[in-house]
Formats: sequence, structure tokens, C-alpha cells
Amino acid sequence: MPKKPKLGQNFLVDDEAVERIVGALGDLAGRTVVEIGPGRGALTGALATRAGRVVAIELDRDFSAGLRGQFDAERVTVVERDVLQFDFAAAAAEAGERLRVVGNLPYYITSPILLKLAASHAALDVAVLMVQREVAERVTAAPGSRDYGLLSVTVQMYGPAEQLFTLPPSAFSPPPKVHSTVFRWRFAPRFAELGVDESGFLRFLRQAFAQKRKTLNNNLRAAGVAPADAAAALASAGIAAQARAEAVPVEGLAALWRALGGSAGLESRTEETAITKS
Repeated sequence: MPKKPKLGQNFLVDDEAVERIVGALGDLAGRTVVEIGPGRGALTGALATRAGRVVAIELDRDFSAGLRGQFDAERVTVVERDVLQFDFAAAAAEAGERLRVVGNLPYYITSPILLKLAASHAALDVAVLMVQREVAERVTAAPGSRDYGLLSVTVQMYGPAEQLFTLPPSAFSPPPKVHSTVFRWRFAPRFAELGVDESGFLRFLRQAFAQKRKTLNNNLRAAGVAPADAAAALASAGIAAQARAEAVPVEGLAALWRALGGSAGLESRTEETAITKS
């Protein structure tokens, strides 16, 4: 089967790593597991012996054909499709349970896949994913650290993420130029707990982290919040006037969102600013 670097494929060839990844999913007896980008089937084979059913999402036609010839269709269902177009909710409904997800994510499309999984959270239980080490560091970063940012908060709003282990380039064929880290993401959204609206708060986060070098206060003002309103909301949320978003834990950001009046408050302030400037 040909290698296709244009798709960013680096195949896992470390058997011990395969066992550790599958093991991180927990007891799979009778469970449905969705595998993203199975490629040549290194993980698929281990999953097929443990899970009730494996749904392997593979975009490449050649690899899809190879997987169908390699595995029993009753245990492994190969779906030839872009994972960004896959309906996780429908798959969960068919399985009658929340899904477990596993995959070695292509570097060039990692963030869109993570956002797709976040959007599908109601259908998902846990995901064990392999990504570029730097991405895993961002996903699991704590407030105040160099790597904490919009991706960190967005992922963690849908549930805790923890790094499990890191693999060197030699664990893959062909070897990539970077190390890869496996992390586990348990889906337990925090929106209700923090008293925030999902879509409104995510939109607010994009505004708060719009320019990393700017203070949170300046990013809010750039988003159309009046200076006096921004200052009052920061004080109400207990956030220093010169704090950057990367230094504020998600609880503080949620308090700030509420102090600003939530989605309606932010939208009305933005509209007022636009009217004033027009």
C-alpha cells in the first residue's frame, strides 16, 4: 500500500504504544469505538479484539479498501469519509450509547477535528488521541502557563484533558520531524456548572483571546465593550485590570462573561459601539 505524505500520514509501528493507547480507553467489552484515520490498521487490529464494534473513519480510498479486506465486517465497519463530515450523534444513536473515540490525528487538521469532537460532545464518552506534542501541551495547559490559550480553554470547557505519554519519531513510519503525545479527553461539559451559554461563551472566549499580547481589558474594548463597562466587569469578576486572558482560569472568565451580561450584554454593547462610530 503506497505511502501518501500529502495527507500527512505517519504510521504507528510501535506495538507497545498500540497497547497503551487501546488500554487508555478502558474496558471495551461490548462497546462501540470510533477510530479516526486508521490508515493501515495498527490500532484497528487491537481494537477489533477488544471492542464490540469498531467504526473506522478513513478518507483514503486505498486504505479503506485495505481495511475492508483485512477485518471482519461484523467487527469493523469502514466508513470512507472525511471525519469532519461524520455524524457522531447518529453513530451514538445506532450504538445505543455514548461513543469512545481514538485516533492518530493528522497534524494539519488537528484543531478542526478537536472542535468537531467538542461540537459532538453529547454523543461522546472519552477520546484517546495522538497529536503533535506541542498541541497536547496547549490542550492540557493550565492558566498562567506559556501554552494556555483559546484552544486550552475551549477543549477543557468540554471536559478534563490529561497527557498520557509521548512517543519519539522512531515510533512511526516514516518518522515525522516532531514528537507525538497521547492525551485522554473525558467529555463532561462545564457550561451549566459555570452558568454560561455555550455558543455565547465560546464567542466571548474568541474575543478575550483575540490578541495574546494584549490585556483582557484591551481585547474586550476591541470587541466593542465600553471602557467603563470593561473595567467594572473585570472588578466584579475579581480580575486585575492589566491581566491577560492567558492568566485567568476558566472560572474567572465565566464570571467576567456573566458580569458583562452574557451574550445579550456583549451583543448590545457591540451594537451601541457600532452605532456610535457610524
